[in-house]
Amino acid sequence: MHIKQEISERHVLTLTVDNEAGTLARIAGMFTSRGYNIDSLTVADISEDHTTSRITIVTKGPPPVIDQIIAQCERLVPVHKVTDLTEAGPHVERELALVKVSGAGDQRVEAMRLADIYRARVIDATVNSFIFEITGGPEKIDTFVTLMREVGLVEIGRTGIVGLMRGSEAS
Repeated sequence: MHIKQEISERHVLTLTVDNEAGTLARIAGMFTSRGYNIDSLTVADISEDHTTSRITIVTKGPPPVIDQIIAQCERLVPVHKVTDLTEAGPHVERELALVKVSGAGDQRVEAMRLADIYRARVIDATVNSFIFEITGGPEKIDTFVTLMREVGLVEIGRTGIVGLMRGSEAS
């Protein structure tokens, strides 16, 4: 007997939800109870009256699992809308990272050179270290972090993915 292994796909989901206590816990609990993993999670208030938030979740799974995740999210009471940006079409994804690098001499020069190439900004500097701010797609940030490991990476803080559909329509 052969068990067919389905290919896991990365999906970016956005949920428009009520901005109330417990909403994020219900959504995270749904993922946990069904054994789904969240690779990235961001939440932001998106309404003028502070009643609505947008949650962006990056997850992986075979297509039937992604369909089930979307269906389960849509059934939750505080969720108004679920959009799979990956399936909906062209979209923009960005992440912000703060990257602390320590070094002197040539390592310091190399860190600055790499930061310039990757358009990272120095937001704090001491005699022994830098903190860089870098924005971009996850691959760009992953590559920058990998390169900084060679010149004295100390610490990383990442925001998680945010995404919007291209064009004039709301997602």
